[in-house]
Formats: sequence, structure tokens, C-alpha cells
Amino acid sequence: MRNTIFVSAALLLFSLNVGAHGAPISAYQAKPVLADLALLKQAQIPVLYSNPETGVGYAILTPTSEQRLSELAHGLGRCGGFESLEMSENPLNEVISSVHSMALQNKKANLYSAVSIRQVQFENKPEIQNAISQLRSDNLKSWVQWMSNFPSRYNKAQDPNVHVRALAEKLNALIQEKNIQGASVDLIDHKSTKQKSIRFHLEGSVHPDEIIVLGGHFDSIAQYGFGSRAPGADDNASGSSNLLEVLRVLLGQTRPERTVEFFWYAGEESGLLGSAEIAKSYKEQNKNVIAALQLDMTLFPGAGATRFGLMTDFTSPWLRDVLKGLNATYVGAEAIESQCGYGCSDHASWHRQGFPAVIPFEATMDTMNHSIHTEKDLITASSDFEHSLLFSKLALAFAMELGNSSSQQPF
Repeated sequence: MRNTIFVSAALLLFSLNVGAHGAPISAYQAKPVLADLALLKQAQIPVLYSNPETGVGYAILTPTSEQRLSELAHGLGRCGGFESLEMSENPLNEVISSVHSMALQNKKANLYSAVSIRQVQFENKPEIQNAISQLRSDNLKSWVQWMSNFPSRYNKAQDPNVHVRALAEKLNALIQEKNIQGASVDLIDHKSTKQKSIRFHLEGSVHPDEIIVLGGHFDSIAQYGFGSRAPGADDNASGSSNLLEVLRVLLGQTRPERTVEFFWYAGEESGLLGSAEIAKSYKEQNKNVIAALQLDMTLFPGAGATRFGLMTDFTSPWLRDVLKGLNATYVGAEAIESQCGYGCSDHASWHRQGFPAVIPFEATMDTMNHSIHTEKDLITASSDFEHSLLFSKLALAFAMELGNSSSQQPF
């Protein structure tokens, strides 16, 4: 394995000694990140370490360079592009180990993908078809409207948890209303942001230690940060609402054999903050995450009303095959493969920790909604809730099929 190190002497010294000298990162308002290597180079941000096999680079972002990277990503029709890292005494060593692990994952994935016959097929199960028929696009519209009515869901807002507490209350009320056994709602504190993530835990009836994750980020952002209205209807009230609609219907079914957990992540727009800490914690606790599905932006049918993007980079080829099989059996849309680069959404956090992850997307990267991260990310004439419903159908089938099987990634 060939690795290349690009060093700016001052920044390297800064990164290597940050753990031994208190908290210079916060003092200098800078942060260490893993980011899409091509974006870092285009933004002319010094790369301290890179691995060409993964296309990932390690850098220290100042507020200015973070803004530059974000604007460049947005201008290219991409989101995010980086994952904020926790500081430690040996940040570079941890980065190298993490990126090596991703490179190994890529090699295994490539071997799996080289198999000519690997189609995943599913029996058409009446209970899943019946559940899917209960999903409603009107509910999605109501949820997106409710979420986008908050002036902002920005993780650096004066009170970044107004919307978080409101949703948690609704989830707890849902448990009480339906008298659901084995269900709980947790607010997860983070080191990297004051915003909290929400976890809805539905204990598996047979294999509680095997976990199926469905998630989406619940924060929003306006391109220039503080003070701006950030309704985030598409990014990402849409994916957050898909999860709620899936949960509503799933709670009316027989409890899954495996544990199913729903996450509404904090601070994705500032570097996958919530999901990065959660995925790392799950890895440290040796939790058995079978699969992680990310829903981020599902409302704009840029590639067509019955077409959706399926990201092939930093995702599991097995789970992509699973989604294709579920789509063929239960949805009937057309999946178009695309790539979004490293750190484009929270699935990257799970992937970096070695868990199988996948993300279907509203369109391809060049046909996505370009009004995100602005005050114009509202429900408009181009918002298509029937298109968004496709993602609830996929996610519900994902939860019910994998939640009641012994399937797992074969590599």
C-alpha cells in the first residue's frame, strides 16, 4: 500500500503537538478533519496526510478554509466534503490507522464487486407490501413543513436544540400512544457540538445484539452560517421526515427480530459531528451493526420522478445490492449510480468505523437541488413528495427485511 504525506511544517507541528499542550485547536478556532482529497487540493488547503487509494486527505481547517471548502463543494453540487475529528495525543497516527482500514475495506469491496453474479433477490413478502401501502406522502409534507418552520436548525445557533427537544417529545408521545414494548428515546450529548442527536431504539425480539441503523441529519445550515434563516426543507427535513414515516408504520408491525435504531444526527453540516461520535462509540463498544442506511435529501426529483441516485463511493457494495433488490421487489424505481466524495453525509462516519453503510439520494450529483444551504430551501413547486415517498418505501423494506433475517455483509 502506497501512502503519500504532504506536509506544511508549521501545520504538521501544530497537529502533532495539539494533544500535549491543552486545547490549541479550539483556541485557534481550527479543527482537524478527514476530507475529500480532490476538494482539499482544489481549495488549496494544505494536506498533512493522504491516501490516494481512498481519495481521503487529512488537514487542519481554520474557519476561513472551512468556509472555502464548503463553498467549493456547494459550487460543485456537493454537500459537506469533510468529517471533523476528535483531537487526541497522536492525531496523525489515528488518522493513518483509520485511512488504512478504509483502504482495506475498499480492497475487500472490490473483490466482492468483481464477482460477476452477485444479484441479491428478495421474495415478495405480503407483510412488507402491506406495510409499504400504509406510507403516506401527505404525512411527509406535514413533517417537512413542521421542521422547516423552525428559523434554523443550525448546530451553532443560540439554542441548537429547540427542534431536537420538540421531536423527542413527539417520539416519546408515539411510544406512549401505541404502548410500544422495547422502545426508548435517547438524547445523545456530544463533545464536538452543543446540539444533541436523537436515537429511537427498538429492541430486537430474537437477536437484540444485531443492529440495523436508519439515520439522517436533523440540522440545517445557511451558506454563511450565523444569523441566517436556514429552513432546510430538502436538506434535510426530507430525509428526517422519511424516517418518521417509516417509524410510524414500523411500530404497527410485529417487532423485528433484530434491533432497529433510528438516528436524527446533530451537526452534519459542520463535519458529521454527531454521527462521527456515535459510530466511533459503537465501534469502541464492539456493537454489531449489520447495516447503516442514510437518508439525506429526498425531495427534489432532478433525475426524474421515479429515479434516484445510489452512491457507490464509501458505501458497501453488498448493501447497494440489497437496496437494488428491495427496489426491484417493492418499489420499482430506477437506481442510477453516482458518487459524492468523502464526507458528503453521515454514512461516511459508519463506513470509516468499518460498518456497512449505504445512501440512496434524490438524484445524481449533477441534477440535485442547488438551493440547499440557503434561505430558498423551502417547499416549492419543484418539491415532489411522491418522489420522496420512494425513500420511505426503500427504508421500510430495508428495516423489515434486514430486521428479520440472518443476512450480513459477506466480506
